Amino acid sequence: MFRKLVSTIAASHIGFLRRYCIRTNTAKSKASNPAKCRALGQPTSETHPHLINPDEVTPLITKTEYQHRRCQLIESIMQKAIKTSEYQKNHLVIVSGASKQYMSDKIPYFFRQNTDFLYLTGCQEPDCCLVISIDESSNEPCSILFTRDKDDHAELWDGPRTHPEDVKSFFGMDRGLPMSEFEGYLRSYGRAFRDLNLWYDFVTPSQKNIHTSVCNFMSDLSNKKWENPRSLIHKLRLYKSPAEIALMQKASDITAAAFVETMSCSRPNIGENQLFAKIDYECRMRGAEFLAYPPVVAGGNRANIIHYINNNQLVEDGEMVLMDAGCEYHGYASDVTRTWPVNGKFTSQQREIYEVVYCVQEELIDLCNKCPTLDALFESMCYLLGKRLQEIGLISIQPSNTYLMKAAYQLCPHHVSHYLGMDIHDTPSINRNIKIEPGMVITVEPGIYISNNNKSLPKSYHGIGIRIEDDILITVNGPVVLSRKCPKHPDEIEKIASENQS
Repeated sequence: MFRKLVSTIAASHIGFLRRYCIRTNTAKSKASNPAKCRALGQPTSETHPHLINPDEVTPLITKTEYQHRRCQLIESIMQKAIKTSEYQKNHLVIVSGASKQYMSDKIPYFFRQNTDFLYLTGCQEPDCCLVISIDESSNEPCSILFTRDKDDHAELWDGPRTHPEDVKSFFGMDRGLPMSEFEGYLRSYGRAFRDLNLWYDFVTPSQKNIHTSVCNFMSDLSNKKWENPRSLIHKLRLYKSPAEIALMQKASDITAAAFVETMSCSRPNIGENQLFAKIDYECRMRGAEFLAYPPVVAGGNRANIIHYINNNQLVEDGEMVLMDAGCEYHGYASDVTRTWPVNGKFTSQQREIYEVVYCVQEELIDLCNKCPTLDALFESMCYLLGKRLQEIGLISIQPSNTYLMKAAYQLCPHHVSHYLGMDIHDTPSINRNIKIEPGMVITVEPGIYISNNNKSLPKSYHGIGIRIEDDILITVNGPVVLSRKCPKHPDEIEKIASENQS
């Protein structure tokens, strides 16, 4: 099923990018007629024709694609159920959306949807829930989207909501119901089907009220079986559709352009917070909603703190800055790391280490042609880093590959890759010991970190921390670097970083 889809990815995602650039006149004409512009709880082609085409639920992703995803989940559930010894004919799938979180009193944090729920529905509103019933009494599964109840007062303050009567036409669901009927629906279903298999994530619940209701529902059932659908959803999310690839390509392009602008504004004694603000601004100005994660903006020796996010120091003359940043574009993330000298010129030691990381990353990307596991790619990174460091005399000559890998691991203690998609560390239930396949998107991010406390290497290398990270789409024709527009050759880096030096 997936192989047929991804065999045409390389050609198909180009067409989706073209569609992004050319919005239809139909959507614009609808927007010009106020009578047809019924506002829902999220952007539509009528209210936001500059973002969404007719029949799209979210930018580039159609109602049909979301329906197909739900069908794939149902197929996966039935295949897994048939393989079990206690096969149940009745199944109830519950995937809840996220709730608003508040920083104080009535001041909310920026809302971000539960990505499993978003993947299956396209619904961007808080406090909603997807229920799919599969039972022996009906010929077809039934998808129900529970949305927030009508509340004129709340909508006055927070904006319009999608009401149950809008669910079928906009989201392509079979039914829409208000959240106030959720518990009653569960009780009614439990009375009708005493023998059922519940598919619900009890481990990482995303909505408190839903979780309480589901727990009560389970306690009332005499013959019950529970499964977590999370891994099945992640297996679907692992393979990106042409529309998803187009969105991720756009996210990578935005991030690349923002990096260039940020590098070019560098200068000695610039604040890490200023570089943070610059990358954030440039991403948003190009259409990204926000940064996909708190960025690392680490000057000098702070680059050796892998997850440094304080970003409150000055980067001095002669130091490099390591920036790990990416934007989120309509639900899909980019993840890029670049390291550059703020004065526009590498020292000889900085350039020497940079070229080691650069060459190793190029070799690792080429290895993706062989579709290794991510764990195998990590082992290759350790060996290649060790070999290169040995060649420049920073690791003593030893005949053992194991020695090389252990020595390199001391200088790069993190994994070289993770899956990428709607989340930065995407589909976390998928192990890194499976072979990568066409349709997957991964990162490749080798690094070398030599802190001031390193006693085994010369002091002239102390304080150097370098990582180079790119986003890689796996295709039948080999790896495609989605973040290819972000310069990384040391000559390019120096040219850009020195543009505005006084």
